[in-house]
Amino acid sequence: MYRLLVIEDNKDVNAMLSETFQNAGYETQAAFTGIEGINKIKSEVYDLILLDIMLPYKSGDMIVKEVREFSEVPIIIISAKEMVNTKIDLLKLGADDYITKPFDLGEVQARVETLLRRTQRQKLKEQVYSFKELRIDCNAKRFYINDAELELTAKEYLIMELFLKHQDKIFTKASLYESIWEEEYIGDDNTIKTHISNLRNKIKSKKSGTEYIETVWGLGYRLKKSN
Repeated sequence: MYRLLVIEDNKDVNAMLSETFQNAGYETQAAFTGIEGINKIKSEVYDLILLDIMLPYKSGDMIVKEVREFSEVPIIIISAKEMVNTKIDLLKLGADDYITKPFDLGEVQARVETLLRRTQRQKLKEQVYSFKELRIDCNAKRFYINDAELELTAKEYLIMELFLKHQDKIFTKASLYESIWEEEYIGDDNTIKTHISNLRNKIKSKKSGTEYIETVWGLGYRLKKSN
């Protein structure tokens, strides 16, 4: 199931878009300010973002610019601004498509489906991710350290796959749990802590003295850029 984030301050428009894609079988989340939107993007994993430009506290163009520093998640702008220069500027910043308000819901859905198909085809071609001495082959479902394969459980593999696919993102315990176990997080810290601890120990058995997963206190976990 695809996960969409709708960042739109107009509650009626947000609800209309969310309902349309829910009815089409998508999972959707809503954000109504720019700050709320960027925080969700940093803490959750989405397949596509529908983004308004005129937002409270942080504008859509600022969000596109910031997101492109750590993620290639597809972004479709939906805005009342019709000026060609505005569209060009947003596309240059990293937006993937631009739809002008008022819009046809059928067209929005078609644009989303087209972009997701293109993104998925591209992902199938690029299913090997590397970080320092770590490498993961998503097609073969194999994990390596310095080209030596390391055996992981299914959950451990999925955690490392998330980390290597989103190397600058901080994953909260809730986002990790809901992404990997596909269940609502109800504060089961021990499950996440145990799996992270096991991963660290397995990696250390092959590469001692190097920390690859760091704890960001009060936030969650991410790959450690430096030692």
